[in-house]
Amino acid sequence: MTPENDLDLAPIRPIRFDTKIAVLLRDDLEPWQRLNVTAFLVSGLGSELPEVVGEAYEDADGVPYLPMFRQPVLIFEGTKETLRTAHTRALSRALPRALFTSDLFTTGNDRDNRAAVRAVATGELDLVGLSVYGPRNAVDKVLKGARMHP
Repeated sequence: MTPENDLDLAPIRPIRFDTKIAVLLRDDLEPWQRLNVTAFLVSGLGSELPEVVGEAYEDADGVPYLPMFRQPVLIFEGTKETLRTAHTRALSRALPRALFTSDLFTTGNDRDNRAAVRAVATGELDLVGLSVYGPRNAVDKVLKGARMHP
């Protein structure tokens, strides 16, 4: 048996990341809102943090596909107060984050979305979703009190 073949027989170890991508959703959202908010929130992380995005995909026929996150995205839910607390913790730890407020359900484009957020003071934001990225333990502390999305 050649050394290359020995590697083929080695047990595959799961990849363990030292970072975490997490989305926290308010628990009173409709199903379509949960999906929409999640999509918007993770797009913010991928656009600003190139290290979270893996390599492009290609199928067996050579058809290319866009790259995606290199690690799982964990989805949590919590109350309005849980979101407010998580937001404060994310800010105090200076973790990369994206937010979605209830006002964004009434806008229809990026310009109006940004204006809606800019019009409200930090402590008054009506958060319905928050995404954070960073070291696992720091993200876990931010999300303390939230539960995994069912």
